[in-house]
Amino acid sequence: MLDSANLTAFAVVLTTLYLVLYRLQTTKAHADEPPIIAPAIPFIGHLLGMLVYGGRYIKGIGLRNLDKGIFTLPVPFSRIYIVSDPSLAAAVQRASKAMSFTDLVPDITKRILGLDAETVAIVRQNLDPEPGDPRGFLADTHDMVYTYLGPGNDLNEMSLGAAQELCKQVNAFAQQLGQGTEEVDLLVWVRHFVAIATAQFLYGSQNPLALRSELEDAFWDFDHGLGQLLMGIMPSITARKPYLGREALVRAFIDYIDAGNHEKDAARIIANRVAITKQYGWSTDAAARSEVSFLFAGIVNTATTTFWSVLQLFSRPDLLASVREELITSGAVVEDESVRRLNMDIIKNNCPIMLSVFRECLRVGSDNYSVRLVKQDTTLANKYFLRAGSVVQIAGGVMHADTSIWGPDADAFDHRRFLKGAAAGASTTSTSTNVHPAAFRGFGGGKTLCPGRHFATNEILAFVAMIVSTFDLGPVSGKSAIEVPEKDDGVLPVHILEPKRPVRVSVRVRDKKSVEIV
Repeated sequence: MLDSANLTAFAVVLTTLYLVLYRLQTTKAHADEPPIIAPAIPFIGHLLGMLVYGGRYIKGIGLRNLDKGIFTLPVPFSRIYIVSDPSLAAAVQRASKAMSFTDLVPDITKRILGLDAETVAIVRQNLDPEPGDPRGFLADTHDMVYTYLGPGNDLNEMSLGAAQELCKQVNAFAQQLGQGTEEVDLLVWVRHFVAIATAQFLYGSQNPLALRSELEDAFWDFDHGLGQLLMGIMPSITARKPYLGREALVRAFIDYIDAGNHEKDAARIIANRVAITKQYGWSTDAAARSEVSFLFAGIVNTATTTFWSVLQLFSRPDLLASVREELITSGAVVEDESVRRLNMDIIKNNCPIMLSVFRECLRVGSDNYSVRLVKQDTTLANKYFLRAGSVVQIAGGVMHADTSIWGPDADAFDHRRFLKGAAAGASTTSTSTNVHPAAFRGFGGGKTLCPGRHFATNEILAFVAMIVSTFDLGPVSGKSAIEVPEKDDGVLPVHILEPKRPVRVSVRVRDKKSVEIV
């Protein structure tokens, strides 16, 4: 048993150790390193904060230190540099040779998708080739995806095809509902449409979700556990639910590829994706895991952004009426006695109110981080020293909530914020013309700018137009209005955030007209 003298000595040792560690974490690697924000628990304090509080932890630090623009979080054996100033974010994006997301991809995909070591070694080859250098798997896949999803005929065909599958889902539900009403969880209702239609469009009639309905739940188990999988610590135990969901999807995609279904009625991009994996010597198991990630990319942000857009519209009757009028007067919706025809080109090019709603939902709901590895000691914007081996995170959530960028009501949803000129009316928050382009992080930026952003935008706008034109959504019994909950920012912000609580609404069909899109 320790006596008082020993207890005092022990306390002195602990205090000294703490002070030494605290001083070490506040010591800059270079005089020009960004200001250090030291946690109370040396080195591991920030990691614990992120683990407990999710995305809101760093966002809170960023909003309390907006004057800094960039700051340093000390973590074990490394640094995390948080960028909250749009001009510095643009400088990071330009310095793609010194700071790269691509170098992080092999380890991230290994953890999230469960790729084997041999496949990860293939992914690591020629990650960022210069012109004339040998190509690698990621470069070839990137170029192929951009061929289909960049502006042009391929993108138009894919956007229309996906929207037509959504039309089928909407019409089937409307026919089943008839003249009745149904109470639904709005997010679950929307994402079911998106999941089924996206799987059908991308992977054809033999897609895994069509053959095994239970895989839809497995998909969302996987999605909701990405943060656990990313930790990479015995995932079959520590992340069991998302792990089991992922593995069920992988087995289904193995069967899908083995049966050659990717070469039947699937979208052409899928056949090309599988062909590239075979070209680089991937196993069928690895190719199946890659398709799980592509299905994820095609569903999650589309579903959740559509949810927020629909919710904001139907919780604001005046705004809903304006959008419905806009669809009619622009010619985006043309009706006859039995059919309501939607024109995708007009929706995306001549419906500014609906587009502004969509962009504002991304701004309010997206707290994402654009992450890069510092490959070599570098000086950012001729001012800040960044140490090799550290990580840079462009804090989208901080920028999206910065009142100096978006005005004093930055936390509020304002559908006029992205309207221009007279269309903004009396709004004092229309900021689309005077905001630094790097401040809007809905699709990332620089080399990490989402390659599917055009496709996703087209699909979301079309789907929102279908719902607005086909259904009336109202509050459930006991509620006087549809309420908009806060977003759940206590999780890892890997995509646009979901609501903190379910939103239940009553759904009824406006009339007997079916919906078509051209």
